[in-house]
Amino acid sequence: MSFSLESGLAYKILNGFFENVSYVKGSEASEADKAVFEALPEGPAAATYPHLARWYKHIAAVQGLTAKAAAAPAAAAAAEEEDDIDLFGSDDEEVDEEAEKIKAARIAEYNAKKANKPKPLAKTTVTLDVKPWDDETDMEELTKGVRAITMDGLLWGGSQLVAIGFGIKKLQINCVVEDDKVSMDDLTEQIEALEDYVQSIDVAAMQKI
Repeated sequence: MSFSLESGLAYKILNGFFENVSYVKGSEASEADKAVFEALPEGPAAATYPHLARWYKHIAAVQGLTAKAAAAPAAAAAAEEEDDIDLFGSDDEEVDEEAEKIKAARIAEYNAKKANKPKPLAKTTVTLDVKPWDDETDMEELTKGVRAITMDGLLWGGSQLVAIGFGIKKLQINCVVEDDKVSMDDLTEQIEALEDYVQSIDVAAMQKI
């Protein structure tokens, strides 16, 4: 099904569209580019529609190359000889170089934005079970001792005393740790260093944030 794009509005819309892309769709010339190309009654003025004119010139070159590739061997040989004296051959190269420059600039811009974008901090919510020696352990002092531990990337949360039998209660405490800064081994060692109060410590739960 053929169609025609003749209005000035169509030219304006296409010029805006090709300001940010090189082809109608995808990363190379396709049948969609050919269809739009053939729908234009004439080449757009570069001064008025620079982006559309660049695309039009490039597709014209691609269409020419496709036709040559489909020709018979004898015709291809003749075309090759004509290319040697083709006064417009340099235009095709310039179009290709311009497209490559635009592509390289966009890739460089994307990589720069990606490199400068701050990476989100990887954090984990951890629930610790801290068990005392016996029912005579001062759980208030045990809790104070645990909360007194400070590390870069460690944030203590809520806590509660949970009965575990024989009048003994364990401290169940939550914290948030930054994965790159806080080692759970280091944290548990510091808690176990409260040896007057702490008999053992277990990680009850962990969840990535």
